[in-house]
Amino acid sequence: MKNPATSLSDAKANGRRLACLTAYDYPTARLLDDCGLDLILVGDSLGMVVLGYPDTTKVTMTDMLHHTRAVARGVKNTFVASDLPAGSCVTPGLALENARLLRDAGADAVKIEGGLECLPMVEAILADGIRVIGHLGMLPQRVIEEGGYHIKGKSTAESERLLRDAHALEQAGVSAIVLELVHPPLASTLTKELKCPTIGIGSGPDCDGQILVIHDVIGLFPWFRPKFAEPRADIASEIQRAARAFAAATKA
Repeated sequence: MKNPATSLSDAKANGRRLACLTAYDYPTARLLDDCGLDLILVGDSLGMVVLGYPDTTKVTMTDMLHHTRAVARGVKNTFVASDLPAGSCVTPGLALENARLLRDAGADAVKIEGGLECLPMVEAILADGIRVIGHLGMLPQRVIEEGGYHIKGKSTAESERLLRDAHALEQAGVSAIVLELVHPPLASTLTKELKCPTIGIGSGPDCDGQILVIHDVIGLFPWFRPKFAEPRADIASEIQRAARAFAAATKA
């Protein structure tokens, strides 16, 4: 039986931190389902660590639906959220249509990047009974127009904007807000001010929970690893070791 979405807010009320990871396929999702996680995210980060794109901007709804279905087949107990990819929620009607598709594919919630500008889309999805997780700070879907990955909220203007965005999303009724590359002092302030949980990625230790890409945690994508991601295994080397051993044994 899956944990209800209220468990996210209950965790904050009870002072329990949230542990979240991404998954993109059935075996990984099935393995993670038994690990005590609070949330498994089918992230559009699959564009980079699964599909080989330079960023998330080329990920489509077809991609997200395919991987959401795979993850949903492997998960029985853990709350599953899926990203609405770039271009999938530019109007409230389109956002709702695509959120319904992700829900029908097995997602318990959808995640949407942006603040006040995406509020009509968030409200349309919530009005249909679909849970929403917000995403503020560095928005990977806008990496091209922003010219790279930068820490957000250092300036007074940017800090004030993020505070407005976060409170607006909370008032709309989101289940949680991911804070990506938010200046840690600001992330701490947001976490204290908001009743809904904050889930940090590269935003310091004071968020209500943390999320990382599974490939970064297990060392499955050795070509790039964010500075804030601590690898806890070296699966890439083990795959190469096993493959080389197989090749040598076969050729011998």
